[in-house]
Amino acid sequence: MAKKPVKKHSNTIALNKKAKHDFFIEDKFEAGVALQGWEVKSLRAGRVQMRDGYVALQNGEAYLTGVLITPLQTASTHIRPEQSRARKLLLNRRELDRLVGAVERQGFTVIPTAMYWKHNRVKVEICLAKGKQQHDKRTTLKDKDWAREKQRILKRG
Repeated sequence: MAKKPVKKHSNTIALNKKAKHDFFIEDKFEAGVALQGWEVKSLRAGRVQMRDGYVALQNGEAYLTGVLITPLQTASTHIRPEQSRARKLLLNRRELDRLVGAVERQGFTVIPTAMYWKHNRVKVEICLAKGKQQHDKRTTLKDKDWAREKQRILKRG
């Protein structure tokens, strides 16, 4: 069976490349983010870091925590920007219930993998994931290296 094409976001703000190395990714969701004005300006300037980000599920709501949005120097003087505050994710009830069930019963964690623009709104791709152990990471790297080597061999003839 043919491999599914990977969906690329043309308006990508930030990617969490470390997520595929540290986790087995099971399921993906798209969520909106409640942001303040200075955060949107910083995102347009590309001043975001998602490496340590995760999604906290509290009181039936999802919050994006650990994502660092650095304020611009030209931010307003009457606002005290908080770089790593918890930002509310906008999901529908069915998606929230599914995430809560997977985290509580099956031991999954929810991580952000991408942040992008969609119709002038900021969207975050979040994934249900299970953590990899060290031997799993080594196996993944070996498989990746072998696939790359196989392609070189086939290309040479």
